[in-house]
Amino acid sequence: MTRFVVPALVLSLTAVAWAADVVTIEDWKAAKLGAKGIPEGWLGGQTWGLPQHDFAIEENDGHRVLHLKSKIESSSMRKDIKGKVNLKETPILEWRWKGVTLPVNGDCRKKSTDDQAAQLYVVWPRFPEAVRSQIIGYIWDTTAPAGTIVKSEKTATVTYVVVRSGPADLGKWLTERRNVAEDYRKIYGGQPDNPAVISLAIDSDDTSSSAESFFGSILFKKP
Repeated sequence: MTRFVVPALVLSLTAVAWAADVVTIEDWKAAKLGAKGIPEGWLGGQTWGLPQHDFAIEENDGHRVLHLKSKIESSSMRKDIKGKVNLKETPILEWRWKGVTLPVNGDCRKKSTDDQAAQLYVVWPRFPEAVRSQIIGYIWDTTAPAGTIVKSEKTATVTYVVVRSGPADLGKWLTERRNVAEDYRKIYGGQPDNPAVISLAIDSDDTSSSAESFFGSILFKKP
């Protein structure tokens, strides 16, 4: 009996160590193919505008993905990740996305044109949430150059990090990686607590245009 216990323990410890290397926030595999609207495991809760939540679970290039569309409206959804991510261990946020249609003249630097085809937000809620929360938005903007870091003129709790800009890479699946702990220190200073919420969004209301994008897997990983 003893000779089988040690290998089993080693395998168990190895599995735990591997689990700590990658934290899967979403891979859409549990969602029903063809499902419309807000997927299972996610919540709405948007309190502004008239969100259409034109979302769908699809197969694209052999992967299960979320397809987002917007026509002169803004839609978002969120997922509770409290207790799932330790930024000291897995600070690298990695995700796959594909831009299809960018809002006409969208520019995150101006309140009047603050629309993006793809937005991924990391959220640190703080009471009262509307004025004290800390939110980093990783976005694909139409106009603002990649690398731009700017506070939203529309939502005071949000700071944008422009990861992609313009139409050059539209239609391509791209994998992005950001060190969230480093971005937090750059934007807010100090060491971040672990985030409690991930949010995905798309909007084209300010520019009175349309937008379309896809999101694939979303992970937190070791450096």
